[in-house]
Amino acid sequence: MKRTEEFLAALDEGMLHYFREIADELVTRFGISRAEAVARINEAYEGAEIDPYPDLMCHEEPDYWAFGLYFLPKDGRVPHGESGEDLSLWETRPAPPKSSHVWTISE
Repeated sequence: MKRTEEFLAALDEGMLHYFREIADELVTRFGISRAEAVARINEAYEGAEIDPYPDLMCHEEPDYWAFGLYFLPKDGRVPHGESGEDLSLWETRPAPPKSSHVWTISE
């Protein structure tokens, strides 16, 4: 397990692939840059102890985690892509400040 230049959590190859899939979901579903997607992931998971693939978080698809990284919880939950909810009714979680060290790749 090692840190990569993009992610601030120590990941094995399988979890690195999984985290990249979460970033892909953030980019394709919400139209944010890859740099912002990685920064959001880093803000949430820096220093987390993540087991080798398949870590417990793998019981959910990457899109599940992407929704939680992008939207603020409401009534203890976040929307999910298959629910058909109107996503415009949900508040977007602010991106990490550009001055933060969690921005590890350039836009």
